[in-house]
Amino acid sequence: MKDPNTRRTTLSAGRPLRLVALTAVAGLTLSACGFGGQGGGGDEGDGTTLDLLVPTYSDQTKALWEDVIAGFEEENPDIDVNLEVQSWDNINDVVRTKVQSDQAPDILNIDAFAGFVEDDLLYSADEVLSPETIADFQESFVENASMDGTQYGLPLIASARTMFYNKDLFTQAGLDPEAPPATWDELKDAAAKISALGGGTYGYGLPLGSEEAQAEAGIWFFGNGGGYGDASEITIDTPENVEAAQFFQSLAAENLTQPDAGATDRTPLIDVFIQGKIGMIVGLPPTIGQIADKNPDLNYGTAPVATKDGSPVTLGVADHLMAFKNEGDKQDAIKAFLDYYYSPEVYVPWVDAEGFIPTTKSGGEELATKETIAPFLELLPNAQFYPSTNPKWSAAQGAIQSLIGQVAQGKEAQAVLTEIQAKADQ
Repeated sequence: MKDPNTRRTTLSAGRPLRLVALTAVAGLTLSACGFGGQGGGGDEGDGTTLDLLVPTYSDQTKALWEDVIAGFEEENPDIDVNLEVQSWDNINDVVRTKVQSDQAPDILNIDAFAGFVEDDLLYSADEVLSPETIADFQESFVENASMDGTQYGLPLIASARTMFYNKDLFTQAGLDPEAPPATWDELKDAAAKISALGGGTYGYGLPLGSEEAQAEAGIWFFGNGGGYGDASEITIDTPENVEAAQFFQSLAAENLTQPDAGATDRTPLIDVFIQGKIGMIVGLPPTIGQIADKNPDLNYGTAPVATKDGSPVTLGVADHLMAFKNEGDKQDAIKAFLDYYYSPEVYVPWVDAEGFIPTTKSGGEELATKETIAPFLELLPNAQFYPSTNPKWSAAQGAIQSLIGQVAQGKEAQAVLTEIQAKADQ
C-alpha cells in the first residue's frame, strides 16, 4: 500500500516498475486470470465495479467472502464486487501478471506489500478507511503495516504458531504425554522414538514444500536466535540460520520425518497429523477447528515450539488487505467496502469462521476467551514476524519457498542459504 495523495496513478506499460513485491516466484509458470478492464476492472453502467483478489485460507474462504459481498452490495446497490480466489501456491504469480498487464485488483489480500509502496501503487490507510476503522486496529499490527510512519497495510488476520503433538503416540513410544519437548535435542529424541513405532508413523512433520516453507524454516531460524532480518536488511545466510537448517536436515536424513519433506506442503501434512500418523507438527489456529471437524477423537496437546535451548519464541504472521490506486476513480467505493468489511458485525464473524486471531481491538475483546485461539494469544508476546516492510522480502520469501526444500533433500545447507540470500539481494 502506498501514497497518501489522491492523484490518478495508472499502471502503464511504459512506467518503470520495480515490482519488488512480485518477484517472489519468478521461476514459476505465470497463471494470469484477467479481471478485464484497464486498471483491474471497469465500471458497469452508472455503477462501479471493484475487483477483489484473495487467497484461500480454508474450504469456506470463497463462501465467506461471497457472504460479505452480498451484504455489502445490498447496502450499496451502485457498487458491484468481483471476487477472485487463488491458492497461496500461485497468488504471487497471478498478482505479478495482473500488475504488469495493467489489470491490478482494486483490493488485494496478501502478506507483503512493501514493493507496491515503493512503486507508488497503493492508497495509504487514511485514504481508504475512516478514522474510526483505523483506530480499531491493534497498535502492534499497525506498526507492522506501516512504512516510514505511514500505514499502507490494512491488517486482516493474525496467526501465531504452536506445536501440536499426539499424546497417544507419545504414550506408545514411552514418552510422557504431559511433557512435550522444549529443546531441539528433546524433540529429536521424541521423534526417533515415535518413528520407531513403524506402521507409517512419523516423529515430526516437516513441511518444506512451496506452500509455506518460509514459515517452517523461519520457526527453526528463530529458535536458534536467527531470522530473516528487518525493514532495512534481509539476513538469510547467517551462522544461526545455517545451523538451524543443518538440524532440520538431520531430522529428514535420519528418517524422523515424513518421506520427501522437501516437497511436502503444510496443508496435506496437517491432515496426516489429524489422521493420527505424526507425532509432532507446528500448527496454526485453524488446526484446532480442523481437528474438531475431521477427527474429534484425536488425543492431542499443544505446546510452545521447541527451540535449541528452550527459550520461548514463535512465528507471528499478519496478512493484509491493500488498495491499489489504479485509475484513481474508485477511491470512494473502495472506502465504502473496506469500512463495511471491518465493521465488527461483519469482520468478527468472518475472522472467527476462518479460525484466526483478529487484528482489531473490538475483535480481540470479543474472541479473547475462545478456546480455539487462546493458546495462540498467549504466545504472541514471544512472536517474531516476517520483515514484510522490507521491499526485498517478497523476493526472499519466493526464493525460500522454491529452494529451502533442497536442504531436506540433502543439498548442503550453507549452499542453499547462500543462493537464497543472493536472490533476495537482487
